Amino acid sequence: MIFTPRARAELADAQDWYENQAPGLGRRFLLAIDLVVQRMSANPLQFPLVYRTIRRALLSRFPYALMFVIEADETITVIACFHGSRDPEHWQSRA
Repeated sequence: MIFTPRARAELADAQDWYENQAPGLGRRFLLAIDLVVQRMSANPLQFPLVYRTIRRALLSRFPYALMFVIEADETITVIACFHGSRDPEHWQSRA
């Protein structure tokens, strides 16, 4: 699984924000990321297509999703770590 630099930066920003809200919350956010990444790796097709070839994997307990594509060689590329209340045009242009 590959995270684009932009997706990595969004993930780090979200983790930092949660950690600043309450000690340990950033760590719990990363655990939620790890769980959804495991599910994506096991069966990426379980996640719905939401725009062209982009799929959405929702996190548990956090209002975030990992937006990803399945490449021709079956590599999973995460293109965004996205808060559910943000404008989807921010990640749609990455398709």
